[in-house]
Amino acid sequence: MRLKKCFAFALLSLFCLSAALPVRAADLIKVPTAWLPGQEAFPMWYAKQQGWDKEAGLDVRMYSFDSGADALRAFPAKSWVFGGLGAVPAMLGALRYNMSTIGLGNDEAMANAVMVRADSPILKTKGCNKDCPDIYGSPESVRGKTILCTRVTSADYALHLWLKALGLKESDIVLKNLEQAPALTAFDYNIGDAVVLWAPFTFVGDKRGWKTVATPKDCGKHLPIVLVADTAYAMRYPDVAKSFLTLYLRGVNWLQTAPRQEVIAQFKKYYLEWLGQDYSTDLINLNLKTYEFFNLEAQRRLFAADKGPSEVQQWQSEIAEFFTSVGLLTQQNLKELGNSSYVTSKYIDLVTPQSVTK
Repeated sequence: MRLKKCFAFALLSLFCLSAALPVRAADLIKVPTAWLPGQEAFPMWYAKQQGWDKEAGLDVRMYSFDSGADALRAFPAKSWVFGGLGAVPAMLGALRYNMSTIGLGNDEAMANAVMVRADSPILKTKGCNKDCPDIYGSPESVRGKTILCTRVTSADYALHLWLKALGLKESDIVLKNLEQAPALTAFDYNIGDAVVLWAPFTFVGDKRGWKTVATPKDCGKHLPIVLVADTAYAMRYPDVAKSFLTLYLRGVNWLQTAPRQEVIAQFKKYYLEWLGQDYSTDLINLNLKTYEFFNLEAQRRLFAADKGPSEVQQWQSEIAEFFTSVGLLTQQNLKELGNSSYVTSKYIDLVTPQSVTK
């Protein structure tokens, strides 16, 4: 896996000088894309497996990053122009790098979880906050605890929602910033009192007997994985942006309509090739149960802004307001983000129903 990532990053450098413009090779436009190591990349992976990108005149290159923060660090070099990121890095990408949110990957509100070991004293209290009756913990049992979390990610958002529900702040805990795989390994070696993970790492935690004390859904929030674009690139090449979304949504349509056995078989192949993980059927079914994908009809509805801010814009605004309230964004940052105007339906509106079902 490490060699695979090193090789991917070596390839990335080859595109840094050329990705800002469409480059044709054998009449195909090379389109470098960034993804996190989760199931949201599956629709695009499947589209490539079927050769749909080449049918559309594209050569979509998929690069994996450990976190949204890692992907953001590579973005200024123009090493990718489209991708799938968590809501938090997408917001920061808009703030720092003129990045647009142009589609939805899924809602991962159930997949980001604060987890503890089965003998944790945090599990002794449930429903401390009556507005969030399903979360565990109390101010007394959590204050001063060491928590492992990947900063500036959806996991960070999940952690802060939990702390806020308990009436705590980041200064009330000891926060250790670790990427997901190291965080999981460290917690497995009894480092830390809690760990904040997203799938598939949450599934590994479940298998090891760790218990979920809170998710964003438990706190009444949505947490989307969003499809993002280099704004300047998408504006200059709207047909490429349209094709990128069409490929992704064609993969979503297949996922939602194909026989379950075939979907499971393809997901197993995906996880083995993309993540180097050998997933069982039970684990795949848990994966499919945990996440919600959105087809074209749902995406158009959620991005519709004809009667005010769209639902996706509202979700992103809630996240921005929350991080401002806990001091990770400034009031000036919040003002610059506006009403999440970086979330646009411009490109999803170009996609036709026929193109995603053929």
